[in-house]
Amino acid sequence: MVTTGTYTRTTERTVTFSRPFMLDGFATEQPAGTYTIETDEEQLLDVSFLAYRRVATRIYLHERPNDDRITGIATIDPDALDAALLKDARLPETAL
Repeated sequence: MVTTGTYTRTTERTVTFSRPFMLDGFATEQPAGTYTIETDEEQLLDVSFLAYRRVATRIYLHERPNDDRITGIATIDPDALDAALLKDARLPETAL
């Protein structure tokens, strides 16, 4: 049986949407722009190698495109975020 420890690490990255986007749980569409994503992971202690389990992923929201002021933080599904980024990258410029 694998159990988790109390050591948690947080990683941060930025993502950029060229168009407005929606994620599950959002009440409104979010503006295009650059967003900070934070992921928390717990270290698994009862394994013979270094391993982590993702426990939370958050996105920092802005009211206007590329506005540095944070208006909210939402917990998101990282797979849904990846799907939204792929969709954004695949849409032609005429889809604006």
